Amino acid sequence: MLTKRIEKELNDQINAEFYSAYLYLSMAAFFESINLKGFANWVYIQFQEEQSHAMLTYNYINERGSSVTLSSIEAPPSKWDGPVHIFEEILKHEQEVTCMINKLISTSMEEKDHASVNFLQWFVSEQVEEESGVSDILQQLKMIDGKGAGLLMLDRELKQRVFVQPAASAT
Repeated sequence: MLTKRIEKELNDQINAEFYSAYLYLSMAAFFESINLKGFANWVYIQFQEEQSHAMLTYNYINERGSSVTLSSIEAPPSKWDGPVHIFEEILKHEQEVTCMINKLISTSMEEKDHASVNFLQWFVSEQVEEESGVSDILQQLKMIDGKGAGLLMLDRELKQRVFVQPAASAT
C-alpha cells in the first residue's frame, strides 16, 4: 500500500500526464491547421505516449492497493507563433515534467518506498530521451530559421514517426 503522500503525488502525476496529452493534442491540431502534417504526427505520437504514461501510473497505484483519484484537466493553449515557438514550449514543458518525476522520486525515497523508486526509474530514463529528442528538433528548426525547404524536409521526416507502446506497460 502506498502512503497517502505518495498516493496523492502519483494521482497528481496522472493529471499532469493527461494534461501533457491534452497539450500535445492541441499542438497537433495547430500543426494540422497550418498544413504541417509531419509535425502534427510527431506531437500526436507524443499525445499517445503521455496517455500511456498516465495509464502506467494509474495501473501502478491500483497494483499497490491504493486509490486512483482523477481531477480536472486544465485547458491547454491553442495558438503558437509557429514550429520554433512550439518546440521551445515543448522543451520547457518536458523539463517541468522531469522536475515533477524527480520530486516524486525524492518523496518515495523519503517515505522509504523502494517499489515506487524502482517504478519511477523508467520515467527518469524516458525524460532524458524526451528532452534530448525535443532539443534535437528545436536545434534543427533554429538552423533552418523555422521555414523554407528545410521546414518541409523536417516535416516529411517527422511524418515517419510511429507510436510504440512503452515496454514498462508490460510490467
